[in-house]
Amino acid sequence: MHKTLIVTNDFPPRPGGIQAFLHNMALRLDPASLVVYASTWKRTREGIEATAAFDAEQPFTVVRDRTTMLLPTPQATRRAVGLLREHGCSAVWFGAAAPLGLMAPALRRAGAERIVATTHGHEAGWAQLPAARQLLRRIGETTDTITYLGEYTRSRIAAALAPQAAARMVQLPPGVDEKTFHPGSGGDEIRARLGLTDRPVVVCVSRLVRRKGQDTLVRAMPRILAAEPDTVLLIVGGGPYEQDLRRLARETGVADSVRFTGAVPWSELPAHYGAGDVFAMPCRTRRGGLDVEGLGIVYLEASATGLPVVAGDSGGAPDAVLDGETGWVVRGGSPEEAAERIVALLGDPELRRRMGERGRQWVEEKWRWDLLAERLKALL
Repeated sequence: MHKTLIVTNDFPPRPGGIQAFLHNMALRLDPASLVVYASTWKRTREGIEATAAFDAEQPFTVVRDRTTMLLPTPQATRRAVGLLREHGCSAVWFGAAAPLGLMAPALRRAGAERIVATTHGHEAGWAQLPAARQLLRRIGETTDTITYLGEYTRSRIAAALAPQAAARMVQLPPGVDEKTFHPGSGGDEIRARLGLTDRPVVVCVSRLVRRKGQDTLVRAMPRILAAEPDTVLLIVGGGPYEQDLRRLARETGVADSVRFTGAVPWSELPAHYGAGDVFAMPCRTRRGGLDVEGLGIVYLEASATGLPVVAGDSGGAPDAVLDGETGWVVRGGSPEEAAERIVALLGDPELRRRMGERGRQWVEEKWRWDLLAERLKALL
């Protein structure tokens, strides 16, 4: 039987977008032909118990390294080779190309016939640093395919690869579960719970970090409220930037119009998207291009829910928006541009409906998990 070994640091119960991407793909592969070699989430008792409980629920085999950060060390490489041979795997999928893709030569010698390495946003940053750039080039030369999220990440990463490796790159972005994220996802219940039933709602669902642009939305609120006085900015998610955002809302005088939910259970995430009239996350590039948005799956989840989106221009975020059709792309970090587009959408129900419907259609056409899983199966 053709079997695949997934080698990754990014796997649940560790939270995050890459983790969700890999898990969703793994669930769509044949569980009898799949083995996952991953790091442990946390070495605390709680983390170890949560990891063990998660692994026991999976339909495929999960093998954990004791470390919380799996690196291409000789020890980890020997264990990956041992798993490849023990389970008779003929294909390898590196959940993130850098740095684990450096294991590729050893796994090839051990019998791997196909090796696929997936890139995300951080590899685009690696491509700008001389030493990391050389490591990416080595990974490209020793794997069969490097995948990319969108045109932005492809162009950055391809520049670091040998021409032959760049020519073998294939797009493999994360997908959207259109049956989970849909217009009837329960937004009215969330609105009622939060006391927002009769108010315009701008929703942002994301981890609270500087790059995502929640501060830009807070700074845009005075302009938005001048046009639509009852508007509420609903910020969904947790993260290290929350206290700064709360302070900014007070300093800007809009604290009464900004609601923070904190982290919400994954099962309630679709309903929180559905609580909005407009989705906005004006992300921006930071640290001289090293901190960028790889794609922005949240825009596509919002589109699947039937919302128009306002996205920032950081990295690959524009790849998740049909500008002028499913929403608009604005300059990340510009409260003026964000406010202008949000006000236009709040004031035009027909425009919101049209963009929301086009977004839903686009997700069904291009971004469904089942379509993307078939692409991965072909690569493996």
